[in-house]
Amino acid sequence: MNEKELAVLDLIRKNPYVSQQEMADILQIPRPTIANIISSLTRKGKIFGRAYVLADEKEVICIGGANIDRKFHLDGQTQLGTSNPASMTVSVGGVARNVAENLGRLDHQVRLLSVAGNDNDWEKIMQECGNFMDVTDVGLLYGHSTGSYSAVIDPEGELVIAMANMAVYDQLTPEYIESKMKLFANASMLVIDLNCPKDTVKAVKNIAQMNQIPLTIVPVSSPKMNRMPEDLTGVTWFICNKDEAEAYTGLTIQSDTDWRNVVIKLLEYGAENVVVTRGSLGVMAGSINDEPVYYKAFESSQIEDVTGAGDAFVSGLIHGYLTESTLEESVQMGLINASKTLECPTTVRPDLTKQQLLTDLEEYK
Repeated sequence: MNEKELAVLDLIRKNPYVSQQEMADILQIPRPTIANIISSLTRKGKIFGRAYVLADEKEVICIGGANIDRKFHLDGQTQLGTSNPASMTVSVGGVARNVAENLGRLDHQVRLLSVAGNDNDWEKIMQECGNFMDVTDVGLLYGHSTGSYSAVIDPEGELVIAMANMAVYDQLTPEYIESKMKLFANASMLVIDLNCPKDTVKAVKNIAQMNQIPLTIVPVSSPKMNRMPEDLTGVTWFICNKDEAEAYTGLTIQSDTDWRNVVIKLLEYGAENVVVTRGSLGVMAGSINDEPVYYKAFESSQIEDVTGAGDAFVSGLIHGYLTESTLEESVQMGLINASKTLECPTTVRPDLTKQQLLTDLEEYK
């Protein structure tokens, strides 16, 4: 056992009724890390059970992809049909996981629900996620590979092509979700991405409606829009880009008027709040109580990598909502987080904190 495991075990020996939050406070370790250590000790046979389980602080539950991202950064302009000199970086990714890490860095209690292979890729994800989210309920599947995303990035930071190996998420079934029902009683929000099968998206939407839990749906790509529910009743936030909005509504966005009309259409589908993003052109956001409003994107000093910027936007917006900010304030938090993420080479910006986000926002005012 490592030093942290020994420290947790010592606290449990002294007080079998100690809560995860109490252990986190004593050891100065994030509560999700404590949960993951306890899970490890249980698997090793060092813990056979808990005296009782105390309800922890309200959690954001993120459901969907947790991948390994492999990014190939081209040294020069793309040349098709031949070898391109490049460097490679490996990091953890996945829409749900990215959102979870962003929110964890913003001091929210976060739990990840996903499935993965019982392999080295999952071990890397678990090690890097431990301080920001609870991963103890992720289903590990023998005979499957952890999801992976491989992207080619040009010298300007733009995506050239990407390949996604996401077959494992076919196992992220409604039955898996139903096996985790006890967790939803303590949820402040559910966030689901479209790596999940359509039946799973429907199941999560039904759970959110029945239990009056705020729900955010985040598409992954326009081809996966066929996994969307037929209507958005019960969806608190629907956040998508131009291509995804066009694929879902059948409308085309060529002007600001088109853009506004698509937001209105999505609100008519039943969502409480809708945001349609267009990269550097900004976003259009509206709600059942507010007409769609255009928000200009914040300029980045330089673009290192576009991967993760959309997830950073979603996370900043959700943070605003959960801290009872207005629609405008929430959108601005999303935009500044996206801008700062574009400036760093990692999928999630390593300097992100709740205070840093506010500082970044003040600097742009």
